[in-house]
Parts: sequence; structure tokens; C-alpha cells
Amino acid sequence: MTFLTKVLFVIDMLNDFMDPQGALYCGDEARKIVPFIKQKIEEYMQNSDPVIFICDSHDEDDKEFSKFPPHAVKGSWGAEIIPELKPQEGTGLVNIVKKQRYSGFHNTNLDEILKYICRERGCSREDLEVEVVGNCTNICVLYTVEELCNRDIQAVVWRDGVASFDQTAHEFVLGQMEKVLGAKVL
Repeated sequence: MTFLTKVLFVIDMLNDFMDPQGALYCGDEARKIVPFIKQKIEEYMQNSDPVIFICDSHDEDDKEFSKFPPHAVKGSWGAEIIPELKPQEGTGLVNIVKKQRYSGFHNTNLDEILKYICRERGCSREDLEVEVVGNCTNICVLYTVEELCNRDIQAVVWRDGVASFDQTAHEFVLGQMEKVLGAKVL
């Protein structure tokens, strides 16, 4: 099967997850994925393929804070994309989707963006291949990939481009995404 359109999802590469001063720092292992993700973004931009940054953006009283410390609060430093990956404005190839739950699709316009890309590129959803990188493998990456698979969109998860604060869960979920969801893990 040949895919006509590739899309890159960059999930939660935010100061609160990636900076040692962040509220939910994922650790030094997570920092190792930054060069790979930067290379992927550059590759997509050179090929005029869309890049979608999917970013936590919580209200100050978000219910998620009963499970995790407050993080990525709207308008805060912690909710900003890390400087190494901050997208250039005005390229037309970059979208930023703000989310308040684990999945990049829940209560966001992500599905509409994918439909728009398909209309603009003259393809169907079955012709999409979405490559996924970012944090946290066992939470936001997993639930976004699950939604892609439920929509019959081919998902590719780059092992060198995902990380988590929980290495055991990270490894387990990579296997689950491949064996249960049907995502390609490369």
C-alpha cells in the first residue's frame, strides 16, 4: 500500500515535560529524543508535509491535577513548546492543537485538520500515514495513536522519537500499540 500523504504529530514536547525545571520532567532519557524529533520536523518541512504539534493546555483547576501535579497550564512557561523545536510562524505547514486530555483528538479540532489536509491533498483518510513522536509514550502518545487506529489511519511510532518517565510502561505500550492497535513501531 502506498500512502499519498504523510503527517507528523509532535506530542507534548513542552517545557513542563522536557526541562529539568518543569513540573513533570520526564528525565534525562526524554531529552535524548529531541535531536531525532528535530530531524523529523526538518524532513517534513523540506518535503512540504504537514507537522501538527499537539500540546497539553490545562485550565488552572483542571481535574487531571488530581492525578498529576499541575502542569502545562494555559499561558504558562510550562505549556510552551521547547525552544529547540518551537515552530516557525507562517509556514502554512504547521498546526498547533491544544488539548486538555490524554488524546489529541478529545475535544480538539485535530480530526478537522486531518480532513482539511485530505481535501487539500486530494486524498482519503486511508491514504494518510501519521508518524508520531513525543511524550509520554504510555499516556498521551498511546491514546492519540489509539484514536488514529480507531479512525483506520495508519500510525507509525518512532521508537527513537518517544519517551516516558516510566521505562517499563514505555516498553510495554510500544508492544501494545504494535500488536493490539496495529501501529507500526520503527
